Amino acid sequence: MSKLENEVKQWMEERYKDMNVNDYQDKAVATAIYPETHKITYPALGMAGEAGEVANKVKKIIRDGKKSLPDDWQQQLASEIGDVLWYCAALARDLDMSLATIMAANLDKLKTRQEQGKLGGSGDKR
Repeated sequence: MSKLENEVKQWMEERYKDMNVNDYQDKAVATAIYPETHKITYPALGMAGEAGEVANKVKKIIRDGKKSLPDDWQQQLASEIGDVLWYCAALARDLDMSLATIMAANLDKLKTRQEQGKLGGSGDKR
């Protein structure tokens, strides 16, 4: 990471150090502009598309190695992850749920699976 990129990263981390997930959700969905008739569907499709962009960038890291990637590859990947987060925030809002609630429920689910020795495997009802 270049000196300038590191300075920008530090500035961003300092600027948003006190932001919590619900603050993020509120700020993110304030920029949501899609028809009410496409609630849930629009952000779900957007999330899938952006997750595909994340996967494509990671695929190129595997294929080409980090040495042949652009200098800002981490920032590009982080930007795509940010887009996924935006769609998560919008979808959660459309479901009348907070990201914090969804995150907490997910951690509880994973902790239970870990305690039961069922983190591996497949299926939702492990």
